[in-house]
Amino acid sequence: MKNIRNFSIIAHIDHGKSTLADRIIQRCGLLSTREYRDQVLDNMDIERERGITIKSQTICLSYTARNGESYILNLVDTPGHADFSYEVSRALAACEGTLLLVDAAQGVEAQTLANLYVAMENDLEIIPVINKIDLPSAEPDKVSAQITNDLGLDRATIQFCSAKTGAGIDDLLEAIIALLPPPTGSPDAPLQALVFDAHYDSFRGTVTSCRIFNGSVRPGDTITFMSTGAVHKVEEVGVYRLKKQSTKILQAGEVGYILAGIKTIEDAKPGDTITLRATPAKEPLPGFREVQPVVFSSIYPIASDEYEDLAVALEKLKLNDAALFFQKDSSAALGFGFRCGFLGLLHLEVVQERLEREFDMSLILTVPSVRYRFILSNGDEQFVDNPSHFPDPSAIRTIEEPYIKATILMPERYMGAVMTLCMERRAANTTYLYPTPGRIELICELPLAEVIYDYYDRLKSITQGYGSFDYELIDYRPSDLVKLDILINGDPVDALSQLAHRSNARARGLGAIERLKEEIPRQMFKIALQAAIGTTIIARTNISALRKDVTSKCYGGDITRKRKLLEKQKAGKKRLKTVGNVEIPQSAFLAVLKTERS
Repeated sequence: MKNIRNFSIIAHIDHGKSTLADRIIQRCGLLSTREYRDQVLDNMDIERERGITIKSQTICLSYTARNGESYILNLVDTPGHADFSYEVSRALAACEGTLLLVDAAQGVEAQTLANLYVAMENDLEIIPVINKIDLPSAEPDKVSAQITNDLGLDRATIQFCSAKTGAGIDDLLEAIIALLPPPTGSPDAPLQALVFDAHYDSFRGTVTSCRIFNGSVRPGDTITFMSTGAVHKVEEVGVYRLKKQSTKILQAGEVGYILAGIKTIEDAKPGDTITLRATPAKEPLPGFREVQPVVFSSIYPIASDEYEDLAVALEKLKLNDAALFFQKDSSAALGFGFRCGFLGLLHLEVVQERLEREFDMSLILTVPSVRYRFILSNGDEQFVDNPSHFPDPSAIRTIEEPYIKATILMPERYMGAVMTLCMERRAANTTYLYPTPGRIELICELPLAEVIYDYYDRLKSITQGYGSFDYELIDYRPSDLVKLDILINGDPVDALSQLAHRSNARARGLGAIERLKEEIPRQMFKIALQAAIGTTIIARTNISALRKDVTSKCYGGDITRKRKLLEKQKAGKKRLKTVGNVEIPQSAFLAVLKTERS
């Protein structure tokens, strides 16, 4: 065990985690120069297209140190985006140490700090690594001072490298051997294996990724999951070396996978402890903190007969994405679906894309909302995230909305534009810090509902990509909240309703009906599109009727003939309007969703 090192790479977005992982894999000889490609551990199409890591990935490497000894390095590459921070916490639970990667040009950023605190909570050994030293704008000495002063890490342990060119990789690998501790535990103790990830294989069942803390497991053993009590017989154990590679045994200190013919997805929950049925461990390992969803949206299949397929797809996806929350939902306009909870808008987009690509689903999503707290007149407390569950206004005493503490890091020159954006979004208690010359850290309190739409996109635009944004939920505060209904031809459409602050309800409603006007096809009668709060109409537009020229056959003659034909047409349109049904195309629901995010 003294020759095993379990470590992960943590950093802010775009600081080079996946590139560094690629370079370490190449240096350890698992990839030849011909086989080498960028983002080798990012195996989802969506990760490669967006250039981000979504799922943490494990790989087992063999490395011969300068002293001639052979070592096993278990590397876990983690995401950097705040929406996937739960992946980081799960990955760190399987490690003894971590590489904290910092960009030599951009320095310490919001997510660098957030991930550092998670590593410290897990009591991990931390090696600071300054990456991208080959950039013309690199300032390694300045960033070293930042790491020492702001993060309180030892300057002597800082490593310098360029993952792109490969400079400094050998020294970094030697530092991993020298500075990170080997795993502790006993191969002879009862088996304790922490499940930190799982995914569903349609041929082999559930593949469970785990870290063995004590004991050992081999094919033929009968294992039990301590939280569910499910019992299974092990078919295969092994390690990840780009592809799954089976071994005869997994022992204490190792990271690998277990295949045990697990067909039901509920049996292999990440955070559970696996032990042997014959000699069980006395207590389970501490699991992970349950993540709380902050953004809610309903997902419906476009074809109603695909509801069962959607249910199965969500179950399989939840196994691989523990932060996804869902429950059954229904809508008069869209039929049966699921109300889902996400950690942020990027998480929502990724789940939508994975369902469409991996499970071949065609979906409609409703407008995202957050969870509000209602204090009713009788003193009861009620949480609402779905506009259709909005209580009777006469029974509401107060409405409270969730607030976040936002930390924005940016170059000093963007201060005015970012301040204006924050004031538009009802920011409060704004404070500033100057971590380094030329950079400002702006801390303010914002309503979460103002952030979940296009705030991050706007921030990136006005700071030309240099602004970084991180947030944490703090509390609930009183709010003037209203339910905004969209009426088509006088009838409210429940799937288009949304909850909004009174101050921007009109702008939100106007935007929604303008988009609907573009998407809903014209009929033989005029269609009124309205946005309403209760019985008060706050915005309106019309889709004009298709008009047949009924007077074309009249040439000259008495005007009363033409008038008679026009009156007849008018009466027909009026009758049609009372019985006519407006078909709302699926694209209209998506258009309203886009209004909020573009």
